[in-house]
Amino acid sequence: MKIIITGGTGLIGRALSKRLAQDGDEIVILSRSSKRPDGLASEARIVQWDSQTGEGWSHELADTDAIVNLAGDSIGSERWTEAKKQRIYDSRINAGHAIVDAANKAGTAPARLIQASGVNYYGHRSDKYLTEDEPAGNDFLSRVCIDWEASTEPLEALGTSRALIRNAIVLDGNEGALPLMAMPFKFFVGGPIASGKQGVSWIHIRDHVEALRFLLKESDLAGPINLSAPNPASNRQFSKAIGKALGRPSFMPAPGFALRAAVGEFANHLIYGQYVVPHRLLEAGFEFKFPDVEPALKDLLG
Repeated sequence: MKIIITGGTGLIGRALSKRLAQDGDEIVILSRSSKRPDGLASEARIVQWDSQTGEGWSHELADTDAIVNLAGDSIGSERWTEAKKQRIYDSRINAGHAIVDAANKAGTAPARLIQASGVNYYGHRSDKYLTEDEPAGNDFLSRVCIDWEASTEPLEALGTSRALIRNAIVLDGNEGALPLMAMPFKFFVGGPIASGKQGVSWIHIRDHVEALRFLLKESDLAGPINLSAPNPASNRQFSKAIGKALGRPSFMPAPGFALRAAVGEFANHLIYGQYVVPHRLLEAGFEFKFPDVEPALKDLLG
């Protein structure tokens, strides 16, 4: 297969490119920079794009089997100002529109599109386990996810099957959210956030990559699909599992007001959460290597 990955220089894209290279797939990474990042599969070819249009790369669609659209500005990299929130929104919606523009320019579209989204689609809810049938929330990230998913919808009229992957927190031992979450524990000041009762939906990086491979092959599996481990944890359980993996205590709580003072509006997504389950993925026969949080964190941090 020939597979185009947008956002392919990030954590998920690099891990996915390595795994697809092992399968012998042809991999094209769309990037705004021609610089090759560390960790990218040597077999992957970088093609520059402006992340807003199909200019300069639409010809690649002529023989492309699938696109994995992961592009988007990091959510937790800095305090949320209005400018930052606009970048979060625009980077995602513009990337989707660029893919549609490329398909219109090329006069063809791939048979398969994996369209990234997030479990933040469901809003701040820890009252029940959430499957793909649950409605959207109404906070900022929920609205981002709604429009993100819709950004590539016009491709369906061209015959493309779209899987809308609602990503949980992707756990990796060296990059992403987990090293930041684990840092206080290393200094013996780790513990639950606020009440500790809020849901933490998570997925091990290896399960995430294997789920993406599964969805690239299962082209009939379309619509929303939760990419989250089948056993979400409470924040207290998750914190305890980090402490256990590192051999550190996990009793020092982080008050909600202190988090809001430190990181602003983004703190709400740490104080509140979701218990998301991958109902459709399990129903389709996907098997998780790390369904439970303690073994996953031991593998990544131990």
